[in-house]
Amino acid sequence: MASPLLPRPQLSDEVAAHLRESIMSGELRPREFVRLDAVAAELGVSVTPVREALLALRAEGMVELQPRRGFVVTPLTRQDVQDLFSLQAHLASQLMARAAERITEQQLLDLERMAADLAAAAHAGSQSLGAQEYEFHRAINLIAQSRKLARFMELASRYAPGRLYTADEDWRRQVVADHSAILTALREHDAEAARAAILRHAADGEQRLLRHLDSVGIWES
Repeated sequence: MASPLLPRPQLSDEVAAHLRESIMSGELRPREFVRLDAVAAELGVSVTPVREALLALRAEGMVELQPRRGFVVTPLTRQDVQDLFSLQAHLASQLMARAAERITEQQLLDLERMAADLAAAAHAGSQSLGAQEYEFHRAINLIAQSRKLARFMELASRYAPGRLYTADEDWRRQVVADHSAILTALREHDAEAARAAILRHAADGEQRLLRHLDSVGIWES
């Protein structure tokens, strides 16, 4: 679930997105130090955008700065994850309901084409799947004509670790089914069915992430 109307991110924003996803997926562990040189080398960038990214993540509470030691990953709790998905689900359901009321025939045809391309990418396990999923939801948020709500949706949805989902074969099958249900509701201009479809989609994402974090033992006692 994503939102429109944002300019292309700066390099530091892209680094922050990579690190945010690594933290949310448990790849970067709680209390682990984030080494600027190592991240810069991994991503092929200089240290400057990495430092800027970490300062942005510090403002979000994702990392802490320990004097003379560096940046360390802030512990993540189950409640944190549940709160993030609860917020996403609420915002997405509002946007989806408004889109169902306002969608035109041409917009529906465009979404159906996007969904077909996404289904093909999901079947093939394409690396483009994450971007296509983003664009599908972005298009719906544009149709909703709710710029401020879409902006808040963008902020909330960036904590979902897309790489984790797109690597999951079962998620790839499920996302095609979810999008089919969304399209059916939009086609019928059924705001409540559209709301229910996106809430199921969000709940599936939440449960998959929680199961993964359980399996890698991310929670601190």
